Amino acid sequence: MSVAKTLTSWYSINKRHLPWRETKDPYKIWLSEIILQQTQIKQGLSYYEAFTDKYPTVFDLANATESDVLKLWQGLGYYSRARNLHATAKYIVNNLNGKFPNTYEKLLKLKGIGDYTASAIASICFNEHTAVLDGNVYRFLSRYYGIDTPINTSKGFKIFKALAQDILDKDNPAEHNQAIMDFGSRQCSPTNPDCMFCLFNQTCVAFREDKILKLPQKIKAKKPVNKYFNFLVFVSDSSSTILEKRQENGIWKNLYQFPLIETKKTASLNTFQSALKNNSLTSNLDFKVSLYNEIEIVHKLSHQHLHTKFWIITTKKLPVPGIPIKNIKDYAVPVLIEKFIEEFNF
Repeated sequence: MSVAKTLTSWYSINKRHLPWRETKDPYKIWLSEIILQQTQIKQGLSYYEAFTDKYPTVFDLANATESDVLKLWQGLGYYSRARNLHATAKYIVNNLNGKFPNTYEKLLKLKGIGDYTASAIASICFNEHTAVLDGNVYRFLSRYYGIDTPINTSKGFKIFKALAQDILDKDNPAEHNQAIMDFGSRQCSPTNPDCMFCLFNQTCVAFREDKILKLPQKIKAKKPVNKYFNFLVFVSDSSSTILEKRQENGIWKNLYQFPLIETKKTASLNTFQSALKNNSLTSNLDFKVSLYNEIEIVHKLSHQHLHTKFWIITTKKLPVPGIPIKNIKDYAVPVLIEKFIEEFNF
């Protein structure tokens, strides 16, 4: 039996019943694929259900405000996915009359849609013969064929894409693509793969050569940069505080945060006093300051580690217009800020 037929046979027995597998609606397939990037199914499922409940069609999503979309996305991270999701929904509604492109090449032109997502939508919704390539597929192919070319290189992409395309079941590309992803996720897992009871253990190169945990290969990423964030949590006598919308490009673009002072290293109360004197919000303000967390919170992102302290600034009157503290949970904030809000409880 071919690799493709073995995979689809396994899938017919072991298929997980998930809501996006019960539809061919490109909007819902697209939504699920964007949510599940960098996200496990058990976490992504609740977000998928929340989005399809609030925005059942691409028209509903396009008519939403970006701030509402970001708020619903809160906690998933990689917020550029949500911004691109909203922008693409608006483009599809305004420029394509609400109809998704029906080919891989056309889908690839949409904002936030790369090779993997375009392949998934094209094959699942429109039966196009185009193979998906995600982390699970990379892992299975690398181990089964014994390929040690790093997967996070352009050369690696070309090799694995061609191989995935070559073994694709042309009679049923949708079922095949979902089968190989599920097999990689559940059977050929990153750690502790179930090799002894694997359908491919007689022909798998990595199993035969004891290389299972050495594959796939990746070029190591650069070490994360350390940054030192100091958030100013204003609390006025009228129970108001200050939130600022991040305008600059970055992972938190268009999310809200407390006013921020960035320092070159961890700040003590004595050293932070001078920073407050030079800050436009506190330089001429009568206030008291206290440190909420003596031990800094280290928020780890893929490219940087944020060493974070929250400074409570109590004052009679805010230096700029603020928001009622009772409304603070209406704003889309990074998960770092969200956790503080829940713990501090104002």
